[in-house]
Amino acid sequence: MATNLLLIISAVYLLAGFVKGFVGFGMPTISMGLLALVMSPVQAAALLVVPAIITNLWQGLAGPYLRQILKRLWPMFIGILVGTWSGAGLMTGIKPWVATLLLGLSLVIYAGLGLSSVHFRVPPQREAWLGPIIGAITGVITAATGVFIIPAVPYLQSLEMEKDELFQALGLSFIVFSAALAVNLSSAGAFENSSMPAVGMTLVMSFLGMFLGQKLRQKMDPIAFRRWFFIALLALGLVLMARGVI
Repeated sequence: MATNLLLIISAVYLLAGFVKGFVGFGMPTISMGLLALVMSPVQAAALLVVPAIITNLWQGLAGPYLRQILKRLWPMFIGILVGTWSGAGLMTGIKPWVATLLLGLSLVIYAGLGLSSVHFRVPPQREAWLGPIIGAITGVITAATGVFIIPAVPYLQSLEMEKDELFQALGLSFIVFSAALAVNLSSAGAFENSSMPAVGMTLVMSFLGMFLGQKLRQKMDPIAFRRWFFIALLALGLVLMARGVI
């Protein structure tokens, strides 16, 4: 892999790790969105899987809510696996410009929801049947774009969990998404051409970025940061959509 591309990957994962360290999520969104500007979504997803799983192990497993989250969200997790695996081949089978367009659209939708004042609330009695549907839909979108955000993250936010419980639930969800996507990519042979130095670099820069993000979180207004984060995400999504169309 060329040195200039390694430098780009390093900078992207430093930024993606920083965002995750500051707000608790955003690594797949940032890394897939930016790397899709210089490589195919399949290549970007192959680089994403390892740092996504490892960085979310601590977030998802270290906390007091593991048992109750699994008891509450296991139907959604099953839906994630079914949706992602049923969409196997979407990312590698469709033309690169289509995958880029879908990725950009996902970012625009997510950024729009983040910037709006819309707040959803899901009653507990609906979780049993709605969770698997949300998981399956997000799984298919993940299989096509590599981004596991819509509609799972807004759904989790609508469950009105405690702050730390939501943080842990997001980590567990990202682990399931990443593992399911890894199976798809492995079956398609996407890892065969992956560069080990690049994968190692993604891990190092991800953890460095998370460390810096967590440090700055203590000093900076998180509301203002989230607002600019979503504005930047909206702009990135529009650029990707334009590239897909043009």
